[in-house]
Amino acid sequence: MSITPRVLLSIDYEPWFALFRHYDNLSDSCQRRELDGGFTLRALDPILEQLNGSQASIFLVGEIAGWYPEVPQKILAAGHELGLHCHIHRPLKNVDELAQDVRASAAWRKKYAVRGYRAPMIGIDEAAYKLLEENEFAYSSSIYAPAGILVRKGNVWEIPVSTMRWRGNNDIYAAPRAFTFNLLFSGEFPYGSSFSIGLLGTQILKFIERDLKRGLSPSIFLHPYELVKPQLSARLIRDLIPNPHLLPFLRNKSGFLKSLLQHFPVSSLGAYFDEMLASQKDLHG
Repeated sequence: MSITPRVLLSIDYEPWFALFRHYDNLSDSCQRRELDGGFTLRALDPILEQLNGSQASIFLVGEIAGWYPEVPQKILAAGHELGLHCHIHRPLKNVDELAQDVRASAAWRKKYAVRGYRAPMIGIDEAAYKLLEENEFAYSSSIYAPAGILVRKGNVWEIPVSTMRWRGNNDIYAAPRAFTFNLLFSGEFPYGSSFSIGLLGTQILKFIERDLKRGLSPSIFLHPYELVKPQLSARLIRDLIPNPHLLPFLRNKSGFLKSLLQHFPVSSLGAYFDEMLASQKDLHG
């Protein structure tokens, strides 16, 4: 069984303020919901409309399911895959903190048979894989690597966000794998990230087309605030002034998504994962 190349499309569904690290220590869920201001509920229907029937993986920040139970229900009803991004969005490098975060979403994950995980900021540690396996995740998408690379960690597979190599030929990739400036300077560009899409816009489609022609399935991700603009509040402006480097994240990418869906086949990561497993089973009899 061969796997048809396609774009693995995902959305890290998080509140707009997840961009700014100074909110990471805001521990009160009611305060975070108030700060969200209903954006994550309000943005969902327009985003589902933009997807226009194409299947995507939507990695949900778990507390949103608590604020608005209709959000995961609508995602699944529209035919998309539901995954976990984290329960509360912040860096999760400590395994005990990660375990607590994963447990906090256990009820709705079980209800909706969630099996895919994406770490915040695409950053994951070695100890996380055993924890993910214990919590019945089948795959993660929490590292960067060239399209076509798959890494198995116990019974959990890594499906990386895509990069492009301009020079060098390193055929051995391991997880975890932090994306560093050294990798960038050595000729590896993370074109699957929404930041890169914000910088280069539809030029990213050329990278995607190149990998598809090579028979690969590139993986890219977007955020809800890149497809539906959050209200331009005084708070958001104050947050952006000391963080101008974050502006590519807030560039409207609706036009990019429309072009992507018009020109290329897309699917969820879960659909690709199932085909990959079936292909391996056929290969090994």
